[in-house]
Amino acid sequence: MSDNPGENGQPDPSDPLDSFDEIIDAETTRDPDLAVIEAGSRTLRTQGGPPEADVPGRPEDPETDAALRAVETELATRWGETKLEPSVTRIAALMDVLGDPQRSYPSIHITGTNGKTSTARMIEALLGAFELRTGRYTSPHVQSITERISLDGAPMSAERFIETYQDVKPYVEMVDAQQEYRLSFFEVLTGMAYAAFADAPVDVAVVEVGLGGSWDATNDIDGDVAVVTPIDLDHTDRLGETPGEIATEKSGIVKQDATVILAQQPVDAAQVMLKKAVDVNATVAREGLEFGVVARQVAVGGQLATLRGLGGEYDEVYLPLHGAHQAHNAAVALAAVEAFFGVGAQRPERLDLDTVRKAFAAVASPGRMEVVRRSPTVVLDAAHNPAGARVTAEAVGEAFQFSRLIGVVGASGDKNVRGLLEAFEPVFAEVVVTQNSSHRAMDADELAGVAVEVFGEDRVQVEPRLPDALEAAITLAEEEGEFSGGGVLVTGSVITVGEARLLLGKG
Repeated sequence: MSDNPGENGQPDPSDPLDSFDEIIDAETTRDPDLAVIEAGSRTLRTQGGPPEADVPGRPEDPETDAALRAVETELATRWGETKLEPSVTRIAALMDVLGDPQRSYPSIHITGTNGKTSTARMIEALLGAFELRTGRYTSPHVQSITERISLDGAPMSAERFIETYQDVKPYVEMVDAQQEYRLSFFEVLTGMAYAAFADAPVDVAVVEVGLGGSWDATNDIDGDVAVVTPIDLDHTDRLGETPGEIATEKSGIVKQDATVILAQQPVDAAQVMLKKAVDVNATVAREGLEFGVVARQVAVGGQLATLRGLGGEYDEVYLPLHGAHQAHNAAVALAAVEAFFGVGAQRPERLDLDTVRKAFAAVASPGRMEVVRRSPTVVLDAAHNPAGARVTAEAVGEAFQFSRLIGVVGASGDKNVRGLLEAFEPVFAEVVVTQNSSHRAMDADELAGVAVEVFGEDRVQVEPRLPDALEAAITLAEEEGEFSGGGVLVTGSVITVGEARLLLGKG
């Protein structure tokens, strides 16, 4: 029996031992031994499984909701995230009039092509587990703009988001009046994040670049640790046409005397990063050499991994996320936090193992191989380029034994859609093409034309409305019967995934 009574002497419902006893008591009509076994199984299931993703919905208070919509409307009048003028002049001017809040705390800065947000969330969880106040800035958002700025491991409340916007708005308008171009949507949000982190105040900021590195709005910080997740081809019209060219732009986040945590990279990208490190006297830790994934195996709701960090080996680390790529993200995150604490340089010993295990077990990454429905299973993944699609296709095959997988794909028109579809072709029995509500969305009929060339006409269905596409895919997955093992993967864009998440009752 538990020694922790709840209020008024009643059992504490959060105590698993009390829950265990209550379940046994309820099984009065069954064989006592079977009741104990079943109770133990159900209690373990209650404690295990993936954490609930922290994606806020709309504010319940009408006045707050109206105020947040007003802020969103004002921000929408600015350049969107796809319209850029490669300069940090405007963000530097904003930081100057705000009093350089980004200088008041140390930072971990993250760039790369894929895996940035998941890695940022893992770093945040690890730092929080070691009792540091954290600020996390990531993009884009899955459902709510407030997701982008996180304090103490939770998205900023709508009220605080509105207040922060109102606080910085006069300074934003001041800079707008002085510059050739107004501050962009992303630049204003970046200023809000840095100001909010200073106001909290946080002990450390975890900052994901929006695009590239050198001229990204986030690059007005001096990251003590620079993290580079895998680099591949994306945004080639702005960043370059080879991994090496793209790495040149992304290497801009590596600052003088920093520590660089380098995930496995194409050779030309790695060469660029190593050269930049030499130029600025940065220390480099490379995945596969100084740190990495020693072993991993599929587990219920995720995977169990052994990670080698800068300070030693961490075994039996449960990660409630699917796919080999997430284990590699975890290794990168662990090395980044070790570097932040000086492990491997000033400290030869590893971090506390139990704290590391606890942190990873609590990680959630909404819209990344996220299961949002059962019977049939519906999985959401925000893969939006060929590299991301390849790792997602591998992960879904490893984590789920689907006898028939139906894809729902809604992509942006500025992406390599053919490459994305080709990566999924081996694992999709059929694909339902659709489009999300963004102005950047590729027309469903245009997307269908590419899909027919990749899959063949018989395997492609067109449903321009996302609700219809989800319904069609679920129907196709159920065609073989209730116990057929069919599943649905919704992918192609963060926006598509976010809208599908809402339609399926999340957030």
